Amino acid sequence: MLQFLTIENYALIDHLEFRPGQGLTVITGETGAGKSIIMGALGLILGQRADAKAVRSGAGKCVIEAQFDISAYDLEAFFAQNDLEYDASATIIRREINATGKSRAFVNDTPVQLPLLRELGSHLIDIHSQHQNLLLGQDAFQLSVVDALAHNQAEYASYRAAYDQLKAHDSKLKALRAQAERDAQEADYIRFQFSQLDDANLVEGEQEELEAEQELLSHAEDIKSCLCQMHEGLDGEGDAVVQMLKSISQKAHELSRIYPDIAEIAQRLESDYIDLKDIADEVDSRSEEVNYDPQRLEQVEERLSLLYSLQKKHGKSSVEELIQLRDELFERIQHIDNSDEEILELEQQVKRLTAEATRLAAILTDTRKHAAQQLQKDLIARVTYLGMPNLRFQVSITPLDSLSPSGSDSLEFLFSANKNQPLRPAGEVASGGEISRLMLGIKSLVASARTLPTIIFDEIDTGVSGDIADRMGSVMKELSTHLQVITITHLPQVAGKGNQHFRVFKADTDEQTITHIEQLSSEQRIQEIARMLSGSDITPEALANARTLITE
Repeated sequence: MLQFLTIENYALIDHLEFRPGQGLTVITGETGAGKSIIMGALGLILGQRADAKAVRSGAGKCVIEAQFDISAYDLEAFFAQNDLEYDASATIIRREINATGKSRAFVNDTPVQLPLLRELGSHLIDIHSQHQNLLLGQDAFQLSVVDALAHNQAEYASYRAAYDQLKAHDSKLKALRAQAERDAQEADYIRFQFSQLDDANLVEGEQEELEAEQELLSHAEDIKSCLCQMHEGLDGEGDAVVQMLKSISQKAHELSRIYPDIAEIAQRLESDYIDLKDIADEVDSRSEEVNYDPQRLEQVEERLSLLYSLQKKHGKSSVEELIQLRDELFERIQHIDNSDEEILELEQQVKRLTAEATRLAAILTDTRKHAAQQLQKDLIARVTYLGMPNLRFQVSITPLDSLSPSGSDSLEFLFSANKNQPLRPAGEVASGGEISRLMLGIKSLVASARTLPTIIFDEIDTGVSGDIADRMGSVMKELSTHLQVITITHLPQVAGKGNQHFRVFKADTDEQTITHIEQLSSEQRIQEIARMLSGSDITPEALANARTLITE
C-alpha cells in the first residue's frame, strides 16, 4: 500500500505531497493540469529510466520519495536475498536525479540498481493505463490470470522444480554426448599423448637433479684437477700447509714446557692442525669421488632432452606440469571408455524426469481447466454488467508439443462483443473501451483471489460514459475493498465513488507555472464533480447532481 508520495523539483512540480488512503482514491483535474507528470514521477520510483529534462528548470536535482506498507506482500525473503533492510510497515524508496541526468536510487537508504528497483516496484504498484491494455493479448498475462484464479501455486512449484531438474539433466546429457563425439574423434591422439607421457616414467623433482648432475659431469675434469691442487697444497709433499702447521704445533708444545705462557697458543695450533688435516682428507675424498664418465653424461643429457622435448611439445614448463597433464589424459581416456555407460544412465534419468514432469504438468493443466471454466462464467457476468450484454468469452487451452517452464499448455483468451461475431483473440479484436472493461473485470476477479499490489487506473475509463461509467466506478469501488485502488479519471460518475478525492491543478506565478495537488473536502468535492458535469459555469443542477453522485 502506498502511504505517501513526495515530489520535489520534477518537471512543473516545485514541491508536492500525495497521501492516498485505503480504499478508492480518485484524482481529477483539467486536461494538461499535470496528472501525467505525477504518473511520470511515480514511474521513476518504480525503476523507469531518468532524463535530465525531468529536473525542474533552475533546480540542481529532483527528489522523489515514496513510502509503502508491504506487510501483506511476503517480501521478506526478497529483501534478505538482496541485502536490504526490511521494514514491513514503512519501506521507503527514494530516487534522485541531478541536472546532468545522473540518477541514484535507494531502498531504505541502501543504494540499489534500477533492475532491482523495477523488480521490487512490480510487487508494489500495478499501473494500468490504456496503453497497458495490450497486456490482454499477451500469453504470459493470460496464463498468470488463470493461475491466480486456480490457486495452483503449490502445483506450479512442484512442476517447476521437476522441470528445472529435467532441463539440468537434459543439458548435461547433451553436453556429454557432444563431448563423447569430440572425444571419439580425438581418442587415438589422446591415447598416443598419454602413452608417450606414461612411457617417460616421469618423477617429480627429477629434472632439477639431472640438471645438477649434468653440470657436475660436464666439468668433472676441471673439478677433479682443482681438488687435487687443493689437497696437494694442504697435505701434499714438500711445503704443504698441514705438515708445516704440524711442525709448528710440535715446537709450540715443546716450548710450553719451559715457557708455560705459550701453552694456550700451542693448544690452538694443535686444534687448527686437526681441522686442516680433516679438510685435506675431505678434499682428497671428494677428489676420489669425482670422475669424468662420458657414458653417464650421455645418459643424463638424453633424459633431459626427452623432458625438454615433452615440455615444448605440450606447452609446459616443468615435469610436474607434465605429470598433471598425463593424469588428466588418463581421466579423459577413462571417461571415453565409460562414456557410453554414463550416457545410457543419464538417458534413463532424463526419461524418468520427463515422465515425472509430464505427470505434474497434467495436474497443473487440470487446475487451469477448472479455473478457466469459472473465469469464463464470472467474467461474462462481470463485463455484461459493464454494458457488454452480447459478450462471449472463452479460455482456449491446447497442449504444447513439448514441456515449457510454465507447463504443457498454450492458453489464449478468445472474445466476441457482438452477436454473430466469431470468437477471436481478445487482443486483436476488442476496441479500447471493450478492453478497458475486460481488464477491469479480470483485475477485480484476480484481486478477490490473491493479494495484489496497489492498482493505479490511469484514465482507463476513457470512451465510456453515463450508466456504464457509473458501473465501472462501482467495480473499482468493489475492487478497493480488497486492495488500494487509485484512479485518474475525467468521469464524474467514477469520481463520486472515491473514499478520497484529490485535484491536480496548475498555478501561475510571475516567474513560472507550477503543478499542485490538493485533497478535497466534502464541499470541494461537490464543486469539482459539478465542474466535471457542467464545465467552468457550474449550475445549481450540476451541484445537485454532484451531491447525488457522491451520496450514492
